[in-house]
Amino acid sequence: MKEIQKIMKSAQNYSAHMKALQNPLFVIFTAIALDAIGIGLIFPILPELLREVTHAGNVAPYIGITTALYAFMQFIFSPVLGSLSDRLGRRPVLLISLCGAAVSYIFMAFSSQLWMLLIGRAIAGLTSANMAVATAYITDISPEEQRAGRFGIFNAMFGIGFIIGPVLGGLLGDYWLRLPFMVAAGLNTCNMLLALLVLPESHKPQRRNIDWAALNPLRPMKWAFSMRGLTPLILIFFIFSFSGEVYGTCWALWGMDTFKWNGLWIGLSLGTFGICQALVQGLLTGPAVRRMGERTAIFTGIACACLAAVLMAFARQSWAVFVIMPVFALGGIGNPALQSLATKQVDMAKQGQFQGVLTSVISLSAIIGPLVFSSVYFLVQKEWPGAVWLSVVVVYMIVVPLVASLRLSPGSIGR
Repeated sequence: MKEIQKIMKSAQNYSAHMKALQNPLFVIFTAIALDAIGIGLIFPILPELLREVTHAGNVAPYIGITTALYAFMQFIFSPVLGSLSDRLGRRPVLLISLCGAAVSYIFMAFSSQLWMLLIGRAIAGLTSANMAVATAYITDISPEEQRAGRFGIFNAMFGIGFIIGPVLGGLLGDYWLRLPFMVAAGLNTCNMLLALLVLPESHKPQRRNIDWAALNPLRPMKWAFSMRGLTPLILIFFIFSFSGEVYGTCWALWGMDTFKWNGLWIGLSLGTFGICQALVQGLLTGPAVRRMGERTAIFTGIACACLAAVLMAFARQSWAVFVIMPVFALGGIGNPALQSLATKQVDMAKQGQFQGVLTSVISLSAIIGPLVFSSVYFLVQKEWPGAVWLSVVVVYMIVVPLVASLRLSPGSIGR
């Protein structure tokens, strides 16, 4: 009798697992996590990979180019894939994106020259634009009262993927430099097959002509600059996003040059920062803003970011980086505080347009930032690699008077 009960229980557990795999949200959230893993996967191994394909001693400029190319493709194709999913349906666009992601990783795994690696990164950036389609899919299948919770899981899955990605990339890359790409290709292929088998269409295709003007990624900026009082806020938001690009661009190179880190240590350091950042964003940002107010929270974030940057510039031991991590992560409270402050100035009827503007600003900073900071690192690498972190302090010093001089009137913009 007990044996029969065990068999029945095992069958029930198997049935529950199969139902979970057939849940459309499971497929979507898995795709988001894989996107984030793919973004983080390349950070620990990119310097060595570029040295292998370029035979160059200083690869900082190439890192800036490959990072900016990824962001540029994402910037251009996010509205394109979103519009195509409206016209053709979410499912086919997601399937093509997942297939394209697998192809991009295979392309990079076997790239022997720089142009091949760049093509792979371009394809990866294009397919990562499926984030817009995934967001639309969740909106399609979620009642209004459940959307906030599901978008919270969406962000959590991205965060988890971005913690796993660098650690996995560093660990596998130390074994074989191309192995992380092969693993990522395999994971995306499995996710594509899962989506092909169990993901239903969530949106009835609309047989209408595409509004090509609406696909212009700079279109939201036209509205923003037409609204008096919005320009200083956008400039501040751009500087914040711009300064954040230094870490993804220079972290691996700095770790190698200063501490002789291998891929695993680079991945562990990035993963540790991801955990600290997640804890700060999830547990401290809200209470800090409520207690201090947005403007004070912004200045606190700037102060923590600058302190961490100065300490890292002068760090000479690996353990010091991990000690600095909590202070470093506390700098992250400035960005959401700024976003909260900015949204209060915009009329509720214009919030959608304003969020589109912020998305464009983040994308532009992700294109420009890597090119600038990789050039700075190229200049300081031989004499003092840590000096690149002082450039972050300089950038933040520009934004301090801008924040202090803001004249705010809640809801005044867009009425």
